[in-house]
Amino acid sequence: MIKISHLKKEYPSATPLRDVNVEIHKGDVISIIGPSGTGKSTLIRCINMLETPTAGEIWVDGECITDKKCNINKIRQKMGMVFQSFNLFNHMNVIENIMAAPVDLLGKSKQEAYDKGIELLRTVGLADKAFNYPDVLSGGQKQRVAIARTLAMEPEIILLDEPTSALDPTMVGEVQAVIKDLAKKGLTLMIVTHEMRFAREIANRVFYMDDGGVYEDGTPEQIFDNPQRERTIRFIKHLKVFEKLITSKDFDFIGFNTELEEFGRRNQVPQKTIYRGGSVFEELVMQCLLPNLEKEFHLNIAFEYAQGTETLSMSLKYDGAHFDVRNTPNIVSLAIAENASESIEYTEMDADGFTNLVSVKIK
Repeated sequence: MIKISHLKKEYPSATPLRDVNVEIHKGDVISIIGPSGTGKSTLIRCINMLETPTAGEIWVDGECITDKKCNINKIRQKMGMVFQSFNLFNHMNVIENIMAAPVDLLGKSKQEAYDKGIELLRTVGLADKAFNYPDVLSGGQKQRVAIARTLAMEPEIILLDEPTSALDPTMVGEVQAVIKDLAKKGLTLMIVTHEMRFAREIANRVFYMDDGGVYEDGTPEQIFDNPQRERTIRFIKHLKVFEKLITSKDFDFIGFNTELEEFGRRNQVPQKTIYRGGSVFEELVMQCLLPNLEKEFHLNIAFEYAQGTETLSMSLKYDGAHFDVRNTPNIVSLAIAENASESIEYTEMDADGFTNLVSVKIK
């Protein structure tokens, strides 16, 4: 139904989309998640051509909508867009808001548009508000009206841009319930959301966006229970990361410890946990690993703190010959590191230029 090929969107000060390549099939319900500023809203605005892509192609039902010859208004009739801010006409009552586009753009009679509008208001639970004006509605009611107005155009695809982000928490559930009902009706939905539970419950596919594109695409079970890529794992597990690349045995060890302690304070890592992390680093890296590395080396060190489980882990990736740090002759330092850790595991690897991986869980 929708094919996106090498999509790029560049602004003067940022490039949120660098290379997006995905296919959306008829009936897909796709939750789009990821950190702020990673192009989630930009993606669906490009699909509706509310933003003009810098490069790449978007195909809808076999027609390239990024082609200047394309009649984009005709294609937009297949798509509905629900925004954060409702965008209702305050000088019109609810039923008039819903009737306007079908009459003006689809050529429907006012009676036909009225009957369909009332039916849709019943669907979203607001038939009794048909003759009210938007200024007397709650935020949740306004958003439900906005959804009904979108449905009045009988779209095949509905794009929802953080539809609950502007709502009071008490109103979020009523809008989510309406969207869940839509998902059961076979419509194709793409929903940008920061509500992770909702994203998981509603979708058959999840796009995790980062690094200028769809960084990982999978089922809700795959993305939320078993993410495969590093940035997805960090996002889903609410990981806070402190990472350094060391290329010299004469690096600033004191400065490193200071930064690690600041990382702990900033992310509310228990002091005893960050102290143990520093101790493991000093004994395992400084005393056991560095003396065994070649003169020229690359050592990537990452501390990850999972806020949900309050656990700290450390990973070491280094190049050169395979060397299991647990085989160090410095048994005293190794014993100290093991005493401060739940586990220390070594794996031979061949990725990103590294050949060794040590994974440590800090007590």
